[in-house]
Amino acid sequence: MNAKLSILFYAKRSKTSTGGLVPIYLRVTIDGERIELTTKRFIHPDKWSVEGNKVKGTTAEAKAINTYLDTLKAKVYEYQQELIRENEFVNAENMRNKILGVEKRSHMLIAIFEQHNAELKALVGKEFAVATYDRYVTSLKHTTNFIKWKFKVSDIDIHKIDHEFISSYEFYLKSVCNCCQNTAVKYIKNFGKVIRICLANGWLDRNPFFNYKAKIKEVERVFLTQDEIETMFNKEFASERLNLVKDIFLFSCFTGLAYADVKKLTRSNIGIGVDSERWIFTNRTKTDTRFNIPLLPISATILDKYRNHPQSSNQGRLLPILSNQKMNSYLKEIADLCGIPKELTFHIARHTFATTVTLTNGVPIETVSKMLGHKNLHTTQHYAKILDLKVSDDMHILKEKFRNGNQMATKKAISE
Repeated sequence: MNAKLSILFYAKRSKTSTGGLVPIYLRVTIDGERIELTTKRFIHPDKWSVEGNKVKGTTAEAKAINTYLDTLKAKVYEYQQELIRENEFVNAENMRNKILGVEKRSHMLIAIFEQHNAELKALVGKEFAVATYDRYVTSLKHTTNFIKWKFKVSDIDIHKIDHEFISSYEFYLKSVCNCCQNTAVKYIKNFGKVIRICLANGWLDRNPFFNYKAKIKEVERVFLTQDEIETMFNKEFASERLNLVKDIFLFSCFTGLAYADVKKLTRSNIGIGVDSERWIFTNRTKTDTRFNIPLLPISATILDKYRNHPQSSNQGRLLPILSNQKMNSYLKEIADLCGIPKELTFHIARHTFATTVTLTNGVPIETVSKMLGHKNLHTTQHYAKILDLKVSDDMHILKEKFRNGNQMATKKAISE
């Protein structure tokens, strides 16, 4: 708001008319950015005082023009105060619009958000997953409700969005909507994409997210231990449906595939890899990242078991998977029957693959990251942090070297 403003009048000799007259121009400079507009007044160039920034002499014409220029100068300062009162930026564009009497085009947040979602919806299946679109639909709903709750309006000009707006929005999500910390941050990030669109289009001069830091709370990732996997594997249920859910869950435990990726698997996704063994070749539904996974014996056995299942054959899928909701419901029952004291969901199978099946067994984190379809190693490192068992095993080897009591062995252990 504290913009540096200067005003200058000058005779523009490059636009001399056929009658030898030159127009008087107004130049307003705001923080180094210029506006140049004609005053629609003309004089002979010899009558203009560059030093005095006005018309020379005391003739009636000179007095009239100079009075007009003084009035115009006062108007510019008045417009500056108007912009400040209206909580608008004192910049070249806004000042030009004020001088010319041009109404500023409003850019409304909800309208922009709705346009973004409409374009995203058109690209579902091409660039975005349905889940991504659904998340932005929910985010738009929260944003709309927040504006009604906070400002009692249905939409708001994007220039009203500042750091306080974002902080209040986060508070609203956590208090009124009962979102946990990480869920609230995700919705704030969705909202942030709309702000980036506004910045990219030049509709905003400053980023309201400046100095705002989203704090992600570290969440403990649940996974099955080796003993729990074996318990489930060896358990036979009276219900055919429970056995089916168990098998598909274990298939995911040994492939790392998320529910959506298991659901879309077809025979075309199975091919021969570099080792002449069967591999899964597919793209991750969530990020469209390409990843390839060698079939471990258990996974291959499960695929063969359901090769001729009617549901698989009719739908062209490798496995007769149920809806995600039903899978999770049956998994809770399976956990109870197996004595596993964990709130099982299908996604825990992916965590189990990353931890118990691969990292714990010495598979390099870079390899695990590639098989999981992660775009960066940082995402995979969250799994490595929770492997206290692996740390314990590695340190046990070191302890054994020190227990030897041999000085040379001790020196060797330290050097290693």
